[in-house]
Amino acid sequence: MKFEFEEFSSIEDVFLYLVSVAPYMKQIMPVSSYKGYVFSIIPLSPLAGDVFMMVYTKGSLEPGMIEFDVASKKYKAVNSLERADKNYFIILKPKTATVADEAIAYLEENK
Repeated sequence: MKFEFEEFSSIEDVFLYLVSVAPYMKQIMPVSSYKGYVFSIIPLSPLAGDVFMMVYTKGSLEPGMIEFDVASKKYKAVNSLERADKNYFIILKPKTATVADEAIAYLEENK
């Protein structure tokens, strides 16, 4: 596998990036909180599946659903999808994640 990286200075900036590249009308997107990083790994070559972009920042979030408002750059935990004008992220906190482990190891070795 080959990894490319986009590092951001805040969780809000990661959310902004993901909202801007998400397919139109995709309202719920997964984000991982793992080993001190909040990130999403996006396949860049969908047919071959061997090049991935890790969009990340350092930090941690609790598992659950987050409502994100693009205009104010604010997020909050919610229990359900409440508004069509907001974007939602499902925060996952995996016990193990082999692709993420590989990406994080590469990232930390090459900084």
